Amino acid sequence: MKATDLIVTIGSLIQQRVPTFLWGAPGIGKSSIVKQIAKSRGIDFIDLRLALMDPTDLKGIPFYDKESHTALWAPPAFLPRDGEGVLFLDELNSAPPSVQASAYQLILDRKVGEYELPEGWAIVAAGNRDSDRGVTYRMPSPLANRFVHFEMDVNVEDWRLWAYKSGVDERVISYISYKNEHLFTFDAKSDTKSFATPRSWEYVDSILKADMPKSLLLDAISGAVGRDVAVSFLSFIKVIDRLPDINMILKSAQGEYSDEVDVLYALSGGLVSAYLRDKSDEKLENLLKYTFDLKPEFAVMIVQDLQRNSITMEHSEAFKEWVKKFAYLLG
Repeated sequence: MKATDLIVTIGSLIQQRVPTFLWGAPGIGKSSIVKQIAKSRGIDFIDLRLALMDPTDLKGIPFYDKESHTALWAPPAFLPRDGEGVLFLDELNSAPPSVQASAYQLILDRKVGEYELPEGWAIVAAGNRDSDRGVTYRMPSPLANRFVHFEMDVNVEDWRLWAYKSGVDERVISYISYKNEHLFTFDAKSDTKSFATPRSWEYVDSILKADMPKSLLLDAISGAVGRDVAVSFLSFIKVIDRLPDINMILKSAQGEYSDEVDVLYALSGGLVSAYLRDKSDEKLENLLKYTFDLKPEFAVMIVQDLQRNSITMEHSEAFKEWVKKFAYLLG
């Protein structure tokens, strides 16, 4: 399933306190999806990395109770005591069987030792697939049967929507629009340490925003997404020098037009990012008017990206004219 569908589906199951398990390749944003759901609902979020835990970390430590003359378990402080939220058990199938056994009782009975999970909390778990060559342990069938399972796919349009909303460098967004296949290049059969994933493109965004000499960019970006992708990306961003003045387009609807595909992808990403940073009705009118003479597929791409970012344009006279011009592409 793609991210936008998972947000709706898992969000509904969280509301019903149904345990869910999210499977997917490394670096595609599984934990980010669950955290985003919790944030959008205004509830708490606790992220437990079970692969880093010992069994007693989850179950607690036994102590002697003088009054009852019995051994009780002191639950860990990181488990929630009240309120509403999501308890996220990340890397569940990467945890040793002994840790999975401790989590088993928490997931099945919503309690472990002396601790009981508050009524307002839902459990969501995640893990890499066995085929991804990560460190994984077989999940016991009774535990697997306690979850509703989903597999997350990498979807370029979902990623682009997230990237615009998150303020990712428009050069990265434009490049992924141009080279869809470079959003995710993970190959379980390869021993390459660096490969492109949604997470590693976040690192590229940070590298571009860092105060780093240009002479070091290739090595730095190669360390995030791999050498071949880094070379291709840096070659692509050289087209920035061939772009028309984006600010002038937004101010006056005037600007040059190009027939080069890479330039058009870079221009489309740059125009949308610039408008989202500083929105106004006048700039929207100018942007739409400029697209009248743009290659149709890029005019449509720009408008669709604006709409996905919740920009309404039905009130715009330019948009009414735009719809008449490009209606044949919208069916």
